[in-house]
Amino acid sequence: MALDFTAIDFETANGFRGSACSVGLTRVRGGSIVEEAQWLMRPPAGFDHFDPRNVRIHGITAEMVATAPRFGELFASLGSFIGDDTLVAHNAAFDLGVIRSALEVSELAGPAYDFACTVKLARKTYSLESYSLPFVAEAAGAPMTNHHDALADSRACASIMIDVGHRHAADSVASAATALRVAMGRAEAYAPGGALSKATATARAQLAAGRLVPEQPAWAGGWPTEGENPAPNPDADPSHPLCGETVVFSGNLCISRPEAKTRAAEVGACCASRVTRATTVLVVGDGFVPGDLHSTRHTTKVRHAMRLREKGQEVSLLSEGEFLQLVGGVWPAEA
Repeated sequence: MALDFTAIDFETANGFRGSACSVGLTRVRGGSIVEEAQWLMRPPAGFDHFDPRNVRIHGITAEMVATAPRFGELFASLGSFIGDDTLVAHNAAFDLGVIRSALEVSELAGPAYDFACTVKLARKTYSLESYSLPFVAEAAGAPMTNHHDALADSRACASIMIDVGHRHAADSVASAATALRVAMGRAEAYAPGGALSKATATARAQLAAGRLVPEQPAWAGGWPTEGENPAPNPDADPSHPLCGETVVFSGNLCISRPEAKTRAAEVGACCASRVTRATTVLVVGDGFVPGDLHSTRHTTKVRHAMRLREKGQEVSLLSEGEFLQLVGGVWPAEA
């Protein structure tokens, strides 16, 4: 069996994961990249506003997609490119969630997809201070310069999967996952009229209430309160990048810390209030991005996590944006 798959990456217009505005696809056959595709698109009607925060990340504006087809009009082409391939994505829970939510609000049917997450695979393959895409791509020998361009990101993801496969002598995505004891994921088929995902149900409720994104909560801007540490969901998808991880939060997030812990627990994470030798993931707020690791802009928890890393502990750092993508969250209005 050859190492065959399609890597995928979406960019979204706003905090709702169904607001796809760009997609990049990279096809791999026999462990080599053989074909690529990229489309700009208008997000599904009603969910097509462009949040300035998203625009700052990927540079795509409403004007750039004004004459582009909507997601629903492009889905047949996207699906044709993927075919029966296993999908591979970095933080795959987000990208497969984009497909599901965009299908739901477009009232379109879609097939089931088997998928693997390169974050999960990378954590078992490389020892890095951050498992953000640029860090992992560099470790895989494929440094990137245009992060958040959907095609560049899908190409980087494909290169990571190829490198992981080679390092573990795997002849398929599934065999690589098996060798690393990482669960494969499966996104079930969707038909209009079926049960909606939590992200879509929330977004539709916001739209019905006349809001584009949630209003800024009253607690925002104050000192974060830890709250209780909820038990991890025993029925969580084991392929989720945070499932089985011990997660700690640092700084002000765009959602309250108790809510962040609840969302993390829902996807199978074990939440804690302090960085200890059990910590595997530290989510950092206050506008942190992984590039800040090379500066002096660190919280006490970040400094502690970095000291633990120096002693050999496997603990990685996530920005709040990456965390919200993973748990299907949205940005509050004025965060």
